[in-house]
Amino acid sequence: MRQIPYWLVMTVFLGLLLLGSIITNQDYHVIFTAIAAGMWVTLYVSLIAFALSLLLGLLLGLARVSGQRWVREVASFYVEIMRGVPMLVILYYIAFVGAPGLVDGINLLGKALQGVGLGILGDPLAGLSVRGLDFTVRSILALTVGYSAFISEIFRAGIESIERGQVEAARSLGMSYWQAMRYIILPQAVRRVLPPLGNDFIAMLKDSSLVSVLGVQDITLLGKVYSASTFRFFETYNVVAYLYLVMTIGLSLFVRYLEKRTPVAGHDGSRQRLR
Repeated sequence: MRQIPYWLVMTVFLGLLLLGSIITNQDYHVIFTAIAAGMWVTLYVSLIAFALSLLLGLLLGLARVSGQRWVREVASFYVEIMRGVPMLVILYYIAFVGAPGLVDGINLLGKALQGVGLGILGDPLAGLSVRGLDFTVRSILALTVGYSAFISEIFRAGIESIERGQVEAARSLGMSYWQAMRYIILPQAVRRVLPPLGNDFIAMLKDSSLVSVLGVQDITLLGKVYSASTFRFFETYNVVAYLYLVMTIGLSLFVRYLEKRTPVAGHDGSRQRLR
């Protein structure tokens, strides 16, 4: 019989101990009730941002292995810049610089459409306001911009891990480059990179706590507000840490399960987390 890891036994024990306190201790129960709603905001922001990051990261990964040099260079420029800037700085930049610029660009597009006689399309685009762009949306955009660079490296490494002979065999059968990529390379590469993608989702889930600096009411912000008003810092941050650990350790165990089920374990290449 396989031995159960000691770290998991200790973690489950501490988790059950704190869960018992939340159920039986009135102070912990009140704290849990006050900040548990932030867990859904944390999950919502993380899931939407990760889905968008997967899409943008896949496009960037494909661009990084493109045969066109200018495509590779543009994608590499984006990836290296985003990997070199701390996530907190990206959050501030997107929230207070990128979002207003995006709104101004959409308004200019609306005016241009009106100018060429497409008023029906232009009217809805010309009346946007920066204040109307919620900070939750800005946070999702910032996480997407930042994490797409890391995810693109995972996809690039997965694509390059497929033997070149498979591409050559597909081309010899009359497939185009994109047909070979779609039907031969990507299905295998995606399967190989599932575990590292899972690890990046866990990292994003933890980094989503940074959105609290923008006033998004996630677990971290609600915990900060409650502890500041009651001065119960120890109990409050015990509950905050407990909620994050429940999500991250559960996901970590799922990722380990995926790694065992995946015939060829993926890897994330030369990905460096620069913070």
